Amino acid sequence: MKTRILTNWTFIRVLYLLMGCYIIFQSAIHEQWLGIALGGYFASMGLFAFGCASGSCFTAIPPKQKVETDIQEVQYEEVK
Repeated sequence: MKTRILTNWTFIRVLYLLMGCYIIFQSAIHEQWLGIALGGYFASMGLFAFGCASGSCFTAIPPKQKVETDIQEVQYEEVK
């Protein structure tokens, strides 16, 4: 858990953490308790690197390798 928190920091992770803390702070000032939970979710995404903050939402999928297959002629039989 310690290595997950201390390594692989990206701009997106920092942004999630800062925005989550900001949402928590503003929600506490205005006594919007549901907002504190929402801010906690975003802050934990940034802190623990899960969800979109870890970069797993928009990773590029490598193209599939072209597979050489032998195409065989299919024989059909007419059924009466």
